[in-house]
This record gives sequence, structure tokens and C-alpha cells, in this order.
Amino acid sequence: MDLAAAMRTTGAVRAFTDAPVDDATIGRILDLARFAPSGGNRQPWRVVVVRDPQLRRAVRDLAVLGWREYCGYLAAGRVPFAPGPDGAPPDPARDGIDLEAARDTPAPAPFVDRLDAAPVLLVIGAHLPDLAVLDAGLGRQSIVGGASVYPFVQNLLLAARTEGLGGVLTTFLCRQEPAVRALLGMPADVGLAAVVALGVPERFPRRLRRRPVPEFTTLDTFEGPAFGG
Repeated sequence: MDLAAAMRTTGAVRAFTDAPVDDATIGRILDLARFAPSGGNRQPWRVVVVRDPQLRRAVRDLAVLGWREYCGYLAAGRVPFAPGPDGAPPDPARDGIDLEAARDTPAPAPFVDRLDAAPVLLVIGAHLPDLAVLDAGLGRQSIVGGASVYPFVQNLLLAARTEGLGGVLTTFLCRQEPAVRALLGMPADVGLAAVVALGVPERFPRRLRRRPVPEFTTLDTFEGPAFGG
């Protein structure tokens, strides 16, 4: 597939047909994705292909808890787990969010409730000692470490698109990292980065809506004139 076409049509896909995806296809997707850049070429990503039905159900149940917490923020009119205006890390107590109550509150969602039914379920970890976190100690929420793992995840989605598949990156499961660590035998030096679900889409996104370049690009300074147009 033409790269530009793939990039313009690789939107989030959360509804899949029942068509299976064979191991050879998964292997080709991972083989392409591994060429993603990473700090020092340390390639910190770790991938678990979750196939066992019992493990899949357990992953789903834990993701549902993360989704309910997310919905707790939405119900309060807040961006879920967003840093404060000063960039300080999120603090549910500061934001007035009762996470325990949120986890106990059903929030039906077809994708999350059927996560275990996705044809391909990949749990993505990051080997923490390999991450160069250059924004550590700045007094705000750190984001830089993800630069060494999320390009790999995007490569997964682009590679899946070339195979006629669709998918989505989700992070709801990350809210339950300790339980996932026990469930999947995740080492202490690996952090949970994402879950990727893949399959044959019920339909491909065709008309993705994104802000035009001048709305997010300026010249010389962040307050400079809009660039492009």
C-alpha cells in the first residue's frame, strides 16, 4: 500500500469481524514494526501475543476497570488523568475523582467489554532501563520516555493496515499494571505501555478528521505566526 494512503487511513478501529488472523500475518506485522526508531537503538519494546482464552478474559476484566476510571473523569467533565495546568502529574484526589467508586460503576462499551474477542491481542511493554527519559526532574508530567516505544506501536498499526487489517492502541489496562504484572509474569524492569487489538475491521475509517497544519504549527516561536496553509 502507498505510504501516504496508509497514513491517511490508519485510524482507530475498534470493531472487528470474526475472521481469524494467522500467525504468519502477525509475524510479518511484528517483523515490519521492529524497524521503528528508538533511543540509542535499544529497542525497549517487549510484546506478548495473548492467545489463551482465560488470560484474554482476565486482560479484558482489568481493562474494564481502567475504562471505568476513565469514565469517572469524563462524568466530572475532566480530561482523564490529565496533568494540571502547571504540568504537575495527575492527582485524582486533587481533581475530586473517586476512583474506587468509578471502578464500581458499570460503563458499558462494546470494544472494551469484548476486548477478549479481538482476533489479535498484543500487550506491549517497555524495558524501563532502556528508556532515555530526558525530561525527568522538570517538575511536570514526564512524556519523553515513550518516544522509544510508541513509534513501534504506530509501526504495528501501519503494518497491520498493509495486511488489510485495522487496530487500535489502548492504555486502559495500564491502570492495573500490578495485576497485569502478576497475570502475565511481567518483570519488575518492564512497564506496561499499551494494548493493541488487531483484526479485519467491520469497516475502515475513510474520512478521518484532523486539525489542519496551521492550527498546530507556528513559525519560530510558539506564539509565532501560523505555518502552512
